[in-house]
Amino acid sequence: MGCASKYYPFNQYPAECYGLCPGRQNIRMTKYDKIKLDVLNSATSLSEHGYLGKTSSGGNISARLRDEKVLAITPSGRPYPQMTVDDICVIDYDGRLIEGPRSPSIEAAMHIAVYKRRPDVKAVIHTHQTFASVLSVINRSIPALFDEIIVEIGSVVEIIPYAFSGSSELVKNVVAKLVNKCHCYLIQNHGALCLGADMARAVRNSELLENAAKIYYYALTTGQEITTLPPAAADHFAEMRKLRFGAS
Repeated sequence: MGCASKYYPFNQYPAECYGLCPGRQNIRMTKYDKIKLDVLNSATSLSEHGYLGKTSSGGNISARLRDEKVLAITPSGRPYPQMTVDDICVIDYDGRLIEGPRSPSIEAAMHIAVYKRRPDVKAVIHTHQTFASVLSVINRSIPALFDEIIVEIGSVVEIIPYAFSGSSELVKNVVAKLVNKCHCYLIQNHGALCLGADMARAVRNSELLENAAKIYYYALTTGQEITTLPPAAADHFAEMRKLRFGAS
């Protein structure tokens, strides 16, 4: 089985994946292969863990090529278990297809908008993960509950107002929230949007978000008062975040 169809743990691709390998003898390797492999590998893992569709193409993932206005993104309508590295689309910031036999995700414009407005971001993950999605349908942002969340994600996980998938209105709504420099958002009645300085961090932020959303959901079901971090603690960890990421 060639690396085009075999799954490897994150960032543990064998050396032959970056050259001509079995199963790809007739495929010309390009400078985009590494980010395409990053996208495929993360999509496969997130699908297996229930963050993306297991038998569908729900959600989408992209990674930006450093120093170029180019990104690799999952294709539209391709189930993750069937996806190979050659299915991953490479597009520019105008949405023009550079490489790949399939159409890019209908949410490509949203990913492009994130990269344009947030140069600190190198990977974008849009999921339909369960507990984040639950909060998205009750229109409930996640407050400052844990120190790690403030440092890694931000002080508040905000709600992005609903709009049709793939629409210019949704892009506009996403862009309006990016100014807070956070790494995770809830898209109303839709799912989650998680960002990272690289793919590994974007995946980790997706997991952190789901853990926080799960705990917050169960806390809400008790009917008891929800305690957030004291203001002094929240300010302390927000300052740590600012020093680490240059974010507010």
